[in-house]
Amino acid sequence: MASQCNGNSKDTESFVNIPPLKFSKLFINGKFVDSVSGKTLETIDPRTGEAIARVSEGDKEDVDLAVKAARQAFDHGPWPRMSGSERGSIMMKFADLIEQNIEEIAALDTITAGKLFSHCKFLEVPAAARILRYYAGAADKIHGTVLKLAKGIQGHTLREPIGVVGSIIPWNFPTLMFFTKAAPALAAGCTVVVKPAEQTPLSALYYAHLANLAGIPEGVLNVVNGFGETAGAAISSHMDVDKVSFTGSTEVGRKIMAAAAASNLKPVSLELGGKSPLIIFEDADIDEAVNIAFNGIFFNKGEVCVASSRVYVQEGIYKKIEKKLVEKANAWIVGDPFDPQVNQGPQIDKKQFEKILSYIEHGKREGATLLTGGNHIGNKGFYIQPTIFSDVKEDMTIAKEEIFGPVMSLMKFKTMEEAIKRANDTTYGLAAGVITKNLNVANSVSRSIRAGLIWINCYGRFDLDCPYGGYKTSGFGRDFGSESLNQYLQIKSVITPIHDSPWH
Repeated sequence: MASQCNGNSKDTESFVNIPPLKFSKLFINGKFVDSVSGKTLETIDPRTGEAIARVSEGDKEDVDLAVKAARQAFDHGPWPRMSGSERGSIMMKFADLIEQNIEEIAALDTITAGKLFSHCKFLEVPAAARILRYYAGAADKIHGTVLKLAKGIQGHTLREPIGVVGSIIPWNFPTLMFFTKAAPALAAGCTVVVKPAEQTPLSALYYAHLANLAGIPEGVLNVVNGFGETAGAAISSHMDVDKVSFTGSTEVGRKIMAAAAASNLKPVSLELGGKSPLIIFEDADIDEAVNIAFNGIFFNKGEVCVASSRVYVQEGIYKKIEKKLVEKANAWIVGDPFDPQVNQGPQIDKKQFEKILSYIEHGKREGATLLTGGNHIGNKGFYIQPTIFSDVKEDMTIAKEEIFGPVMSLMKFKTMEEAIKRANDTTYGLAAGVITKNLNVANSVSRSIRAGLIWINCYGRFDLDCPYGGYKTSGFGRDFGSESLNQYLQIKSVITPIHDSPWH
């Protein structure tokens, strides 16, 4: 891979690190099985664009089998009937097993998603264990309430698991999203059918294996590899699935919601697309603002739902910010994600690679100024330079549509009121950021922007106690925190008469 003038690069040939593939089938009712049709799908290494494995391709019949197993496990199995502490103990063991196999799991996500190995090993996979432990600790703290009712009756509520959950997860954070969905559902006592993204099934299958070792009963956690149009659609419309949780595009979210409504009117939670604004005011520390803005969009090669793809800079510091962002982009190293010196790996697949490049061409044609980047790197794999556009207008395609790649749109503003208005001029409402030393400005902006998560003087920082989700077409429902756990619980009211009451 030749070095580029905009976005340094590292040779991909010397860092080939593919672990042996141990699990490539579907995981249904505690066993690895072939798909009913016998079909398989390719798993592509985005570093090279070449197939590295074939895994079983699930379809409607396979989803039926997985849901049947989950239904049996929920209606008659031990998992929902265990005490919360018993479920929590098994989930703690599951977390321990993840940490014992951290390098192999991290390698699986690197070779399928193009993610930096260091990020997988030190951030995402450890986060999976933390999520499991967080909800394991909540499993024995699910309580109802005593109700103060009318004279002559008494009542209380029960919080019960909602039932069979279908979890459809994306490819950009395959490990994190697996447990963001599965852990609270398991803690609540639900049974789960997970459909990983077709690009990134390998770590999900490894987690199914570890679930077995941890002692999760048969049928409680099932994994069906496959495509959204087939396996995902079958989960969304299945009459025996009691809830669907999905993270992905707004377009697919609409289809899932329609399918859920047309079947058994199952509830859905949707974490969808974003076009998140980051507003930098003139009083900001320049270097800190540049680092926040840069990492807000270029972390994980821009394949992040909350990526700060629209950066609004107050006019007094615009040129300084612009100059420093370009300098940072030109020092950014794109290359093999196993190389510890690399900052950015390849995009997930050829389709996304070509989509990002087409958006870059839109930006050029519609009059935005290309400051740096804009090209692919090398002749093999799906590598794209970090790309920064200046002089971007709200009506340009790159300012309106989610690119999901390493493309920043820089825009200038004068007043706080103007910045708020322009930041809200989007159909999305997932996240936003504001950088300022003025507490009044920070409070005013954070209260005025219609988004589910606002960062002040930072970006992309998370904690498991912090609920995460969107406004508008970015979806509804929340991941993380107690709000996520509650999405997998039903509330039942129980009322009895007090026969010997003088008020009866």
